[in-house]
Amino acid sequence: MSVRQLKVGDMQNFVYLLVDDRSGEAMAIDSGWDIDPIVSTVREERLDVKFAVATHHHSDHVATLWQLARVFDAKLVAHRSSPISHDLDVDGGDILRVGGRKVKILHTPGHSEDSICIYDGENLFTGDTLLIGSSGRTDFEGGSPRNMYRSLHSLILKLPPKTIIYPGHDYGRVPFRKLAEERKANPALSARNYSEFLGSLELGSATLSRPGLGSGSSAPWG
Repeated sequence: MSVRQLKVGDMQNFVYLLVDDRSGEAMAIDSGWDIDPIVSTVREERLDVKFAVATHHHSDHVATLWQLARVFDAKLVAHRSSPISHDLDVDGGDILRVGGRKVKILHTPGHSEDSICIYDGENLFTGDTLLIGSSGRTDFEGGSPRNMYRSLHSLILKLPPKTIIYPGHDYGRVPFRKLAEERKANPALSARNYSEFLGSLELGSATLSRPGLGSGSSAPWG
């Protein structure tokens, strides 16, 4: 499968198209801002979007997802606990089929209770669960440092090292990276225990006080 990574909006969001190249079927992942970049790419490449998937319910990821789903007559997919209106419930371990390929849902609470990651066997779309160089915030409603630690260390770090991480925001030094490289560079993943992981969250929180990052900003960690 191949990936189209598109940057949109005022919060450096990434939205994605995951494409089965043989059939032209695709999955759209998140849409919180202008849908035109996604629509243009789909029409230029003559893709058939089957699913529009929410990695979690925060508005910068889903505000225009219903609109996008209706443009393509696609099913809107979200975790079963998601508060957003959707067509299809999913939970950890569920499989969606795009063309001839299987795409697995991982339930990864921590940033929010309904957070999911999407895994096609090679690429992992992490929303705000895992960012390049950091993990997502856990201080929003439904967030949990303990759940985040479990999601990262008991699920994501069990995936093959060659897995490509595609985050929900362009906050890192690179837009995507192999899991093996991310494990070495990201304090949230290299933490040897929960105490060290909490320290990585505190380090991320401290960056919010840097000049140019107002207290209401979500940069640079989701």
